[in-house]
Amino acid sequence: MAHIVGMDVLDVRFPTSRELDGSDAMNPDPDYSAAYVVLHADEGPDGYGFAFTIGRGNDVQAAAIRALEGHVVGLRVPEDAAALADLSRQLVGDSQLRWLGPEKGVAHMAVGAVVNAAWDLAARRADKPVWQFLSDMTPEEIVGLVDFRYLTDAITPDEAYEILVKAQEGKAERVQNVLANGYRAYTTSPGWLGYSDDKLVRLAKQAVADGFDMIKLKVGGDLDDDIRRLRLARAAVGDEIRIAVDANQRWDVSVAVEWMRALAPFDPYWIEEPTSPDDVLGHQAIARRIAPIKVASGEHVQNRVVFKQMLQAEAISVLQLDAARVGGVNENVAILLLAAKFGVPVCPHAGGVGLCELVRHLSMFDYVSVSGSQAGRAIEWVDHLHEHFTDPAVVRGGYYLAPRKPGFSARMHDATLRRYRFPDGPEWTGENS
Repeated sequence: MAHIVGMDVLDVRFPTSRELDGSDAMNPDPDYSAAYVVLHADEGPDGYGFAFTIGRGNDVQAAAIRALEGHVVGLRVPEDAAALADLSRQLVGDSQLRWLGPEKGVAHMAVGAVVNAAWDLAARRADKPVWQFLSDMTPEEIVGLVDFRYLTDAITPDEAYEILVKAQEGKAERVQNVLANGYRAYTTSPGWLGYSDDKLVRLAKQAVADGFDMIKLKVGGDLDDDIRRLRLARAAVGDEIRIAVDANQRWDVSVAVEWMRALAPFDPYWIEEPTSPDDVLGHQAIARRIAPIKVASGEHVQNRVVFKQMLQAEAISVLQLDAARVGGVNENVAILLLAAKFGVPVCPHAGGVGLCELVRHLSMFDYVSVSGSQAGRAIEWVDHLHEHFTDPAVVRGGYYLAPRKPGFSARMHDATLRRYRFPDGPEWTGENS
């Protein structure tokens, strides 16, 4: 039997603030970063995962991941649903580390990075991409992945099982469809807040030419600027293209309502993160007052419990899970099942290094084995930094292509790790200039 014999953690940062890629009203100068973890096995491939941050604090995130080393080194390599469920529960359940959350923040994101690396390792050993590795599991195995504690007032294991059994019908056809046609994408690339008007218009027109039927703009800095930018974007793409907007938690409830009413003439499809990601009732109030504009949230929702409450309160019309914010694949399976129970479409957050690579697996699994639908769904696309991954996400004609290589697509090139390692990589010491 193969065992995990070592764990490496690297602080990897990309200087995206230099060109204002990723800039928004709350995060004006992000350096997209990854606290990157490698699980070394004594036989066969290694496993790769990461927690996404935007620069300062990535060292703190890396330290939190290192704190889990004692839980994984020496374990048998997980190869099936039961072993992956056991590992997840062991990491989440450490009573002393759990105190730092519980199940939220840096400590929980560290669990997610290690859990995702374990899924990458298991899928590599099975010679399947994670979406297919998951989809090949039985409904019983998938239910066994989920920690239903705190969820049974919204969804029980029996209800989850029924959702999964129902999705068995037509599953083989959906697998073939996603392999042949991929999964709908929308793009945020035109809409970063730091971009000039000319760049916004140019990239918006290019997005339509590339086959996207929805773009997203960052808002929340200045209302007059947002009105001008939405007017330019709407003129650039026409009336048939959806435009979503994203405030990145910028507003109080009343401000969000007033701001969105001012933007309403430009027909925004949704407003993303209008207020604090923890404010369930605030999201609910905004949703009721700005309808029919949708409210979307989730990239900073810290665990399945807050998602449960968002859904119970009808506070969101679009659920945006994040592959690296919660406790890894296992918890995201729980969130997908919750979304299916409440009939809310999932449009994952992918604005960050490596997130496009990961979330496509989760959406494709959702389509094949959980919701059985792509209606109202799309995966965010941000067109930078993919070249640093050995299995990069690819979008053609507005659709994500299905990943076919084994694993979770989290592995970075060794040359990237050497160059962008912080603080001693050449990109940060100036040796490349």
